[in-house]
Amino acid sequence: MTFAARITRHPVPFDKERGQDVVAQYDGAPRSVLPLVEGTAGCSPYLAGLLERERDWLLPRFEAAPEEVATELIEGIGPEAVDASGRDGPGDLLRIAKGRIALLVALCDLAGVWPLARVTGVLTDFADAAVAAAIRAPLRREIGRGRLPGATEDDLSHGAGLVAIAMGKMGARELNYSSDIDLVMLFDETRFAPDDYHEVRAGFIRVVRQMTALLSETTATGYVFRTDLRLRPDAAVTPVCLAMETAERYYESLGRTWERAAYIKARAAAGDTVAGAAFLERLRPFVWRRYLDFAAIRDAQDMRLRIRAHKGLHGPILADGHDLKLGRGGIREIEFFVQTQQLIHGGRDPSLRVRGTLEGLDRLVAAGRVPADVAEELGAAYVAHRELEHRLQMVRDAQTHRLPRSAEEWQRLGDFMGGIAPDRLREEIVARLEAVDRAIAAFYPPEGGEAAAAARAEMALSEEERETVERWYTYPSVRSPRAAEIFTKIEPVILEKLRRAANPAEALRAFDGFLSGLPAGVQVFSLFEANPHLIDLVVDVVATAPALAGYLSRNAGVFEAVIVGDFFAAWPGVDALRDGLADAIAREDDYEGKLDAARRWAREWRFRIGVHSLRGLIDAAEAGRQYAELAEAVLSALLPTVMDEFRRRHGDFPDGRVAVVGMGSLGAARLHAQSDLDLIVVYDAPMDAMSDGARALPARTYYARLTQAFVTAISAPTAAGRLYEVDMRLRPSGRQGPVATAFRSFGSYQREEAWTWEHMALTRARAIAGDARLSDAFEAERRSIIRDVGAPRRVLEGLSDMRRRLAEAMPAPTGPLDVKNGAGGLKDIELLAEAGALLAASPERAVARQLKAAADAGWLSGDEAAALTDAQALFWTVRQATRLLGGSEAGPDALGEGARDYLLRETDAGDMETLAATLAEKRAQARAIIDAAAARLPAETEQG
Repeated sequence: MTFAARITRHPVPFDKERGQDVVAQYDGAPRSVLPLVEGTAGCSPYLAGLLERERDWLLPRFEAAPEEVATELIEGIGPEAVDASGRDGPGDLLRIAKGRIALLVALCDLAGVWPLARVTGVLTDFADAAVAAAIRAPLRREIGRGRLPGATEDDLSHGAGLVAIAMGKMGARELNYSSDIDLVMLFDETRFAPDDYHEVRAGFIRVVRQMTALLSETTATGYVFRTDLRLRPDAAVTPVCLAMETAERYYESLGRTWERAAYIKARAAAGDTVAGAAFLERLRPFVWRRYLDFAAIRDAQDMRLRIRAHKGLHGPILADGHDLKLGRGGIREIEFFVQTQQLIHGGRDPSLRVRGTLEGLDRLVAAGRVPADVAEELGAAYVAHRELEHRLQMVRDAQTHRLPRSAEEWQRLGDFMGGIAPDRLREEIVARLEAVDRAIAAFYPPEGGEAAAAARAEMALSEEERETVERWYTYPSVRSPRAAEIFTKIEPVILEKLRRAANPAEALRAFDGFLSGLPAGVQVFSLFEANPHLIDLVVDVVATAPALAGYLSRNAGVFEAVIVGDFFAAWPGVDALRDGLADAIAREDDYEGKLDAARRWAREWRFRIGVHSLRGLIDAAEAGRQYAELAEAVLSALLPTVMDEFRRRHGDFPDGRVAVVGMGSLGAARLHAQSDLDLIVVYDAPMDAMSDGARALPARTYYARLTQAFVTAISAPTAAGRLYEVDMRLRPSGRQGPVATAFRSFGSYQREEAWTWEHMALTRARAIAGDARLSDAFEAERRSIIRDVGAPRRVLEGLSDMRRRLAEAMPAPTGPLDVKNGAGGLKDIELLAEAGALLAASPERAVARQLKAAADAGWLSGDEAAALTDAQALFWTVRQATRLLGGSEAGPDALGEGARDYLLRETDAGDMETLAATLAEKRAQARAIIDAAAARLPAETEQG
């Protein structure tokens, strides 16, 4: 049937004079066409110009079927026409054809000849042909010049391996009247020799650039299509044409949810469409996940609200100036809704894997995913929105979606729609927008997706930060449907609390680190949902101590300890801790289970100390004591477990006893969050006896292997992690000595063979686990040795030698917060204190008490001891804080804002510059005191 015979409606001319001028030129046209021409020209200046310019071409075609005319235009830009276009290329050919297809489509739309699907389909068919033509012309030149190795003119028919992947509306065959086109340009690198790869890529890049220029250039005859290539992988840094293998690697490793949604509509449109279709098939696992993808709900809602926030589209729906595409209830929202439901369910239901919006709605109804009445309402609204969109764009061939603001333009639009009164048109549009908004909002829980997206908008995230948040739903902890569902509900609370952090951007990055390291999320997120105060705690931790946040990720079970009522109770002490761990161990049946139970238990208490410190409930000195008591409790409760397991194989040792001795900071009862344990093991047993087990061992071997088993129980990583790193180099003879030392040999070694530095280390030794009688005997022997080996000249020589060796072996301080190493630093003060304890024959282990003993013995003045004690206390506070914060000691710039605030609070410093200056001043003062003391005998000291 001819075009003229199928006209069912026409616009009312808004500019009657302009309409009459144009229709007067159409003498001889069928009578049914004249009102259409007059109304169209009277409403659209753009179409009026086309009607005048194309009169001679159009007049005879009113008597033809419009489908035939469309085919004629599309075939008119085919390969033969492109090749015949000569040196000037097919630019004018394409631009003239575009104007004619635009005129044909507009008249068919306005006259009711074609439904929406045919209108958008013809526009898309023409776009496919135009892109193919725009590829062919420059590709033919590149091949002719030999710039594509191995390619010949025979390859032109399939793009020589180059393909245009149509995205968005073009991919779905839903182009609007004044649409730009989104393309991803790829080439099949497997068609070419590997050595030719770079030359081929350069050639295809030139082709794509020329293609884009040809399509986008505007001349007196118009333009073809505005062309956008930014949907390719990492468009900011990649060339306009990529190898398929490069694109696949990107999507497999870095592809985001919005890219998955975009590829629902992707279609190989021009060039090597066979290779393009194969590429899309390989991408199928990226787009369609096998599990129910609830993350898509949140992502789609986030995109909706983010666009609204960016475009200022929040608030009530008002007709004037409303964005029909991006605003509430608009075209994009219907498309997002359909794509979201496809992403959620399409992995398991292939019937949902379609490109078109209306077809997608139909499939969702058939699959029972969307109620029929909702789909019917959204489908009708979508058609009405798209037809209205076309009228808006036809007026001036503008890529606009804004409804009019003036009464005059509302009148023009009403006339273009067939003479609808402006007030009625406004009411119909607003009612339709509100209906869409209500229908879609019902699919997004307000406590979840919408609230989360609103929270994101409130945070005013940067592009990088938005990408960070978008990544969350790809992490293992959030990937399961149940985890995603729960996290969607708590995300707005998390974002709101992050927004209130001292530095929201920094806190967001730290929380991302926590979440990315979390291996599973359902249990943790359920705890957060039921106990919102846990979210406060996590935000506090991540904003202040990212290292502790990483620890949380790996050990999320510690959260359960927080919801127990005594998490913030007073410290129970070492005896209660030991009993508690012993109970936890006893509840396990097998040895591995007992070791894992010890690790879980210790994690909770270590976390507790860190939280109390971060929240200012304890100071650095108290934290050091608690960390040490925790380690003592772990060792004293675990040793019997290891011994029981060891006895199963080797039996007991008659009259044998063993004790574990803590050295260094553990012996002095002061550890930090990352301390390892310096240990020695002593035993007392008849040397000529054997154990009574099936695999009997002599004493030396028995206790050496028992020690190795004990160290392994502490330091070996299990499914629950490790307890502590263990260092046994302080045992007699160091690495060359046996791992377990016979008690009777210990005393003789210390008196006859030990170096002075070993005597200094002995001043801080303390038996912390094992047999009580042997522990008491060790302490008595320690005190006796200290009384016997404190010859002043020998001690001072040993101190100077040790300082020299440490200066040579240890790295220089890395920054103002590196208070441990270097002259005048924490280690230097500790060495002096140990030497002072030897000179004073004092059994004290704590640095401050050792310094006092040195002053009482006349080696240090009172002022010197006080200055060193103050410096040591400040240095320890900084050391404790930086270890908890993750070990960053280079300087303030290496710490986040929350970490700096914590450090300043702990040290009572006004700012980081003041703290750095104070540390430098105290280090210099300590160095001077230590240098002077190391060069004098106690009798030479002047008391202060």
